Amino acid sequence: MPDDDTICLNGINALTGEYLVAPLTVEEAGRRAAGGAAPTAERAGWLRRLAKKLTGKFFGLPADVDPTDLAQAGWGVVFAKETPEDVRAALKPLLDRRAGQAGPLFRALELLPGETREAWLARHKVHGSDVNPAAVPYYLLLVGTPEQIPFEFQYLLDIDYAVGRVSFDDPADYGRYAAAVVASETAEAAPPAREVVYWGTRHPMDRATQLSADKLIAPLAGAGTTDPTVAEKYGFRTRSFRAADATKANLRAALDARPALLFTASHGMGGWPKGDPRQRPASGALLCQDWPGYGAVSADHYLAAADLGPDTRLDGTIAVVFACYGAGTPRYDPFLTAPAGGPVEVAEAPFVSALGQRLLAAGALAVVGHIDRAWGYSLEAKGAGAQIQPFRNMLARVLRGDPVGQGTIDFSQRFATYSAELLNRLDPTAPGARSAADPKLAQAWVERNDAQSYVVLGDPAVRVRKDGA
Repeated sequence: MPDDDTICLNGINALTGEYLVAPLTVEEAGRRAAGGAAPTAERAGWLRRLAKKLTGKFFGLPADVDPTDLAQAGWGVVFAKETPEDVRAALKPLLDRRAGQAGPLFRALELLPGETREAWLARHKVHGSDVNPAAVPYYLLLVGTPEQIPFEFQYLLDIDYAVGRVSFDDPADYGRYAAAVVASETAEAAPPAREVVYWGTRHPMDRATQLSADKLIAPLAGAGTTDPTVAEKYGFRTRSFRAADATKANLRAALDARPALLFTASHGMGGWPKGDPRQRPASGALLCQDWPGYGAVSADHYLAAADLGPDTRLDGTIAVVFACYGAGTPRYDPFLTAPAGGPVEVAEAPFVSALGQRLLAAGALAVVGHIDRAWGYSLEAKGAGAQIQPFRNMLARVLRGDPVGQGTIDFSQRFATYSAELLNRLDPTAPGARSAADPKLAQAWVERNDAQSYVVLGDPAVRVRKDGA
């Protein structure tokens, strides 16, 4: 098993049962960071300025704006320009509801092909990180595939705004999702159970899941303490399935019980070559404790979209998925490639995870998950113990009733802060610049990569329901 100084990534190759990426030493991570391509001067300056601003409240929102009130913060939909009319029409019930809540701060916007975050904001008369809800609302729902609206656009926009995405292969699922959100918010649908369910695997000889089970799931669920959990502080029951209990059957049972919030931590599935017909349906599927921990993985070992039949209903549930590819898969591996070799193409095109799509189509309000890799190393800083405050804060915000897009702001803050720190450490004029032996360089690189990849699937303005039994 890798030692405590090794950087382990979540993710298992379905064909071999091995890690998708072999564990890295801190020095190797430093080499990758030091040898990576430098960002443009414009991007570097923007990230440094942004990191300095993060001591203020709620990024660039005006100080007198309540970020949880759509009438003050605004709500907008951003369509890919080529979005079909039937998709726009299917979302109309949700758009009409948000227009009524946001009033004059409701906007229906488009992203032009090839348009960057900076160019898009400039076209709407917004400069840099200054959020002006009258021009571009704070809450933004992207509608389109990651080919039409790139993941990078979502990452960067999410630093200053509360951003979510819906992208379905079946156009009818847009209507199903919109109807489910409206029904949940108008109490036409039965409320979910007033509980938070934690589910986390812990495989033998597997540093990645041992970290996520012991340093993430256990403390969040209140293991080893008599203090109230975050869930209990806000009046929600807590249930936990960890290690031997984190089976596929128990995960299915947890979904069938429709908890207000489901939090999972496990390996996500990957490893199928681009073009393989199994890749899109199963990439990011959740590997369960049923897998013995070695050898090829079968479909019986993981929960995929295909395991949730047409009668599955998840109305009112919010899911948080800590797993490789849990929210989607990029076309290229952006981090773990040797500079001389260039990026490795892992998919024919980027795509949203089929499991995430299926959860939303079945009535889940939102899915918070990872694009690309999940980095268990970032859960525990050497000498400082578990580093899970962003997860605690997210749970606290969501369970007290904040919109889910506001609940994830800690990840956006960390992305900007560690990006700026990484840039400073890669500055050729700085002492010890680009030293692969610098553990802080490796830490900044890992933390930046990890924080960048958290995204919201679904409307960022949805809120947990508190009226369940």
